[in-house]
This record gives sequence, C-alpha cells and structure tokens, in this order.
Amino acid sequence: MENQIITSYVLCDELLKQLGYRDDSQCHMSTAEVLTTALVADFFFGLNFEAARVFLHEQGYIPDMLSKSQFNRRLHAIPEEIWQWLVSLLFQAARALDPTISFSLDSFPVAACDNIRIKHCRLYHDEIFRGKFSSKRRYIYGLRIHLVLASTGQPVDFCLAPASEHDAKVLKRLHLEDLPPGSDVYGDSGYTAYDYEDLLNDTEHVRFRPLRKRNSRRTFPAYVEFVQKKIRQGVEVAGSLMQRRRPAHLHAVTARGFELKVALCVVGLAFWNFQQYLTT
Repeated sequence: MENQIITSYVLCDELLKQLGYRDDSQCHMSTAEVLTTALVADFFFGLNFEAARVFLHEQGYIPDMLSKSQFNRRLHAIPEEIWQWLVSLLFQAARALDPTISFSLDSFPVAACDNIRIKHCRLYHDEIFRGKFSSKRRYIYGLRIHLVLASTGQPVDFCLAPASEHDAKVLKRLHLEDLPPGSDVYGDSGYTAYDYEDLLNDTEHVRFRPLRKRNSRRTFPAYVEFVQKKIRQGVEVAGSLMQRRRPAHLHAVTARGFELKVALCVVGLAFWNFQQYLTT
C-alpha cells in the first residue's frame, strides 16, 4: 500500500510540473496531494473519498489534510484534462518499458440508474443519456466510456459521452493523432468515419481500422479482420477488469461528481497496469 501511495504522489507531482501547474502560495495542501487522495480512494476504499481522506491524515501521509467540504471543492476544481494527461503519462512510462504500436478502441456503458428509474434520476435529465446496451439487450441511463487501449492492456486515452451519442461523433474527441507514427488502431464498426480514417493515414501515419459492416464501401483483407478480432478481445478483457474493480454503485450527488468517479476508474486501471510492468 505504501509503495502505491508514494508512486501515485510522485507521478501526480511530476505531471503537474510538466504542465506548469502551480498552486496558490496560501494553499496548505497541494494539488498533487489532492490527486493522490482521490487515487487512494479508488485503489483501496471503493471510491470513498472521505475514508481515504481520513486514512491519509491519520497515518501521517498528508498532515495538512483539508476538511471534507474543502477537499471536495479542491477536487472538483481540478480540470478534467488533468486526468486524461495522467493516463497519457502512465502510457508513455509503460511504453518506455514495452514499446507497442497496436491499439484498440471501444466503449463501455456506465449506468447512473436503472432504466425503470429514469424519471427519479437527479444526476441527468435529458433523453440523450438513455442508450441501448446491446450485449445485455437492455437500455441504460448514464454515460459511455470511450477507451483507447494499447495491445498490452495499458489505457492510452479516454472520453466520457452521453449513452446515446453515436461513436463516430465521439471519435474526433479522442487524441488518436498523438499516437506514435505507424500505429494500427482497431475499433468497433460504430467508429466508421472514412474521412477521419484518411486524415489520420495521410497526415499522422496512423492506420485506423474499425470493423466493417456487410454493406461497407471499404473492406479489409481476411488477415486484417482476423487481427481485428484478436485485438478486440484484449480491450473487452480490460473493460471487464475495469468493471470488476469499480464499485457496484457509484455514489454521487452531482453529475460532475459522478463523471469524476468514472474517470478515476480509468485512471485506476492505468495505474494497475503500470504497476504490473514494474513488478514483472
């Protein structure tokens, strides 16, 4: 546990230094310590921020711990991009140990409530948040995590979107252009966007190869389809692992708090995979 806490703080502090992020001189608790507390809550306390806050203060890891309300305000004030950059930093560190140029892209539903309780949901109120969960033949009300994974299972980038928003619309919000040149990216058929495929291939030398539908205007050779299915098995395993690590119920009072805990699930998966590199 101590190694994980120290590693989390060092990586968070290093990321903030690279971004030039500076705390106010009057702050008693640094932003790196706030990030570390949130990560510890994901690692050991089922995303219970209060339990993590009390533990780190009582054990002397963070002597100048903020109160419950002050900590929540500081945590919610952190820009959403920080969590994405943290996942990217972990990927760059893992890639230095095991270079890879094969990636996969998929989406996973995160329900804010059961479909039958939509009218009682206080986090979201728009119909766009109700989407179909095809594998279980049911509707969900909440979000979808669009996740880019390396072939080793290490998260590279992610994006949160309403459950009914089409995959092709979310595609351009992911930073596929930042992947190493010569990379192959495999995804579901819902991410089909011919113009974006051509743009990535021509300007960034990244080959985006989503699964094709039967009536598709562009088809891939049989060997590419075989690789697509093999690579996609890895992203589905990672999605199942993330869902097992996530608490059965994410307690949140606001939509921002719910999205923060969902993002922490992805960051926690990135840390877990990175630690596997360090121990092997």
